[in-house]
Amino acid sequence: MIEFEHIHHVSLAVRDLAAARSFYTDQLQLQEIERPPFRSRGIWYAIGNQQLHLLEHPQGETLRTKDVDTTDGHFAIWVRSYNETIQWLDQQGIPYEARPDSVAGFAQIFLLDPDRNIIEFGAPYSS
Repeated sequence: MIEFEHIHHVSLAVRDLAAARSFYTDQLQLQEIERPPFRSRGIWYAIGNQQLHLLEHPQGETLRTKDVDTTDGHFAIWVRSYNETIQWLDQQGIPYEARPDSVAGFAQIFLLDPDRNIIEFGAPYSS
C-alpha cells in the first residue's frame, strides 16, 4: 500500500515567464524559491509546505483558451480571509469570480493567470 502524505507541488505550463512572474510574484506576492538548474525555464514558489512550479512551455503553448470552468483542471489555495482576499484582488485589478456562499462548504474565489490557468482560493464563509 502507498502511504500518501501530502501534495508536494503543482506544475503549470506558461507561455511567457516574465508575464507569469509579474502575476505570481508582483501581484499575488507568492514567495519565489530556488529552482534547480534544469535545461527548461521556470519559477518555483512556496505555498506553505507545498510548492507551485511554473514551466515555460518550449512552443509557447498551453492547453486552456476558455474562461473559468470549475470542472476544468485547476489548483486551490486555502486563504485565511475571503473578504481580505477579495479586497487584495480588487486593489491589484485582478478579475475573479466570487462564490461567497458556495455549496462546497466554504467560500470560493476563482481567477485566471495570464495563461488562463485556473486558480481557486478557498476560505471560511464570511471571513
